[in-house]
Amino acid sequence: MKRPTSLIALTIATIIAGCGSNATNQTQPADASVQQTSAPNASTQQASALSPLPRQLDNGKIKAAADRLFADADTMQNVTLQSIMILKGGKVVYQHWANGGDPNTPHVMHSVSKSFCATAVGMAVDAGKINVTDHLIDFFPDKLPADISPNLKAITIKDLLTMNCGHETEVNLDRHDSKPVDWVEAFLAHPVTKKPGTWYCYNSIGTYMLSAIVQKVTGEKVLDYLMPRLFEPLGIERPRWEESPQHINCGGWGLYLKTEDMAKFGQLFLQKGIWKGKRLISEAWVNEASKYQVPSVPAGTRPDEIEKKGLTTDNCAWLLGYGYQMWRCPENSYRADGARGQYIIVCPDKDAVIAVTADSPDLQKELSNVYKYLFPVL
Repeated sequence: MKRPTSLIALTIATIIAGCGSNATNQTQPADASVQQTSAPNASTQQASALSPLPRQLDNGKIKAAADRLFADADTMQNVTLQSIMILKGGKVVYQHWANGGDPNTPHVMHSVSKSFCATAVGMAVDAGKINVTDHLIDFFPDKLPADISPNLKAITIKDLLTMNCGHETEVNLDRHDSKPVDWVEAFLAHPVTKKPGTWYCYNSIGTYMLSAIVQKVTGEKVLDYLMPRLFEPLGIERPRWEESPQHINCGGWGLYLKTEDMAKFGQLFLQKGIWKGKRLISEAWVNEASKYQVPSVPAGTRPDEIEKKGLTTDNCAWLLGYGYQMWRCPENSYRADGARGQYIIVCPDKDAVIAVTADSPDLQKELSNVYKYLFPVL
């Protein structure tokens, strides 16, 4: 059995992974068993006790394709699937946990957390507390550097949402430092060498700044703000979300959720922000968050390195465009995306959602296999 993913330490460059990574992890045993749950068992019912999704488990082509996906993953190096839940028409048609995955145990989301943080931003926008055109420096006048560059002045909330704040490199921070820095101050002091809105750089601390903005304007941490507005309506018990030394939820990482929690979030977006007849997020925000907003490149890659690295839309899933903390996928789909292979894939044209947890260093291989096996049968 695979070892579970270890808790992350905050060096931002290690939080996310690039396309087609060939880093070595453990090799899956060729004889690993695949036992798909044929009906909601006691543990699954307990995991979903707050508000379970309806089940209509498939015994046909979806089950066959998903079983094949798991079986093939068990023979692959650097691909370790721990759970998959597939929704079709709002019902769970496939569910399976393996390799240490468990329906009752929250899994580290890594950068899937970003999509939840962005949703808090959307709710604050819907409530009239902020606008995506608001400028970053206006929220933190007491934390600005002595020299405020024109590019720093120009950064908007939308630039943070789309990873276009103008940084050429991420801000590297170590939360275990004996003398921790103020993360907001560190971000604001980082050189903004490109005009905001013109340069894509994957930026987890940029998402942290979104979390800090939400906390500033609402008086609540993102987790507390989302509890009555998102988690409780979806029937998700209070999750864990890591914080900075300044007691601000990390935003871009550090959230822990169960597989079914992930699936519910995807279904909410598939339903354009409505859950059980109640609107939780505006349809306008769902549309803006999920659509192609800017060209994108994988984490750790500069836009001017794409050709040099031989990256194309055929071999890199991170070149299809970026929304508000969400990535575009083939066939008009989009996804929340986290290191080691955590995905919430929303497929509007197929009326389907796929939630995946994993411990995989080769994210491209894992995601390509999901597309290969599951998309044709949905």
